[in-house]
Amino acid sequence: MHIHGKIGCFSFVVAFLLNLIITVFVALHLHSPEIAHEEKPTIGLHYAILISCVLLIISCLSSRICCQGQIFEIVWRSILLGIGQALGITVTSCCSTNYHSLGWYISIMSFFHFSEFVVTSVIRPQNLTPESFLLNHSKAYGIAALVSWVEYWTELWLFPGLKKNYWISGIGLFLCIGGEIVRKTAMLTAFHNFDHLIRTQREEHHQLVTGGIYSLCRHPSYVGWFYWSIGTQIILCNPLCSVAYLIASWKFFYERVFEEEMTLLHFFGHEYVVYQSKVPTGLPFIHGYNIN
Repeated sequence: MHIHGKIGCFSFVVAFLLNLIITVFVALHLHSPEIAHEEKPTIGLHYAILISCVLLIISCLSSRICCQGQIFEIVWRSILLGIGQALGITVTSCCSTNYHSLGWYISIMSFFHFSEFVVTSVIRPQNLTPESFLLNHSKAYGIAALVSWVEYWTELWLFPGLKKNYWISGIGLFLCIGGEIVRKTAMLTAFHNFDHLIRTQREEHHQLVTGGIYSLCRHPSYVGWFYWSIGTQIILCNPLCSVAYLIASWKFFYERVFEEEMTLLHFFGHEYVVYQSKVPTGLPFIHGYNIN
């Protein structure tokens, strides 16, 4: 693992543990002594968020003093995601049951972005940058996330019962976990052949990967991300964004697969044509670029 990857992991773990310990301490302090000892301590959502925000500000200011340049960019992102992971666990386990699905969502989002960085540090350490977290993937990605939060809080206010369909949230959680496993398996299988960006030039060590999960579908990393993105909205029971994410993700991967396969055909020629004829893309109603 690249040294920057180790720094990121250390920052994530420290921030995660600090937030979790402080939040549990506050929850225990606020816990009424009249409540039976065997019942778990609880904490209000506003307290959990406040603790996370204060810790994030203090941690980022401290790291800004100690770190410079790219290391700081990696450290503050790792701290953010570590605190987010702890917040998600806290919301799920210590807050009102009304917010369980929100806790799942926060944990899923935090883990996905941090795991993208960690896996990249293992498979392509020379390409590791703060952008490897994919937090600033695109303006559209950020806007989509913001819109989903607005829908969640608006519907929670107007139709609180809608957010208590935990069997629906469970389906979303299943899609996210499954998508995460598929994507990370694809990244580790391709190893140094994987990149977050479509390559325009073939590198000397670049090989066509057709084994493992790639024998089941041609673009497993996209398949995992596709179902993960839809799952995040099903977790939140966001009906509008679930449909919008489905359409937007399909359109994005339709164009992405088409563009990438043009490059792969240029790199590998007939070898890729044969591979195309045997293995589907894995994405619904997306067939990729056909040289014929």
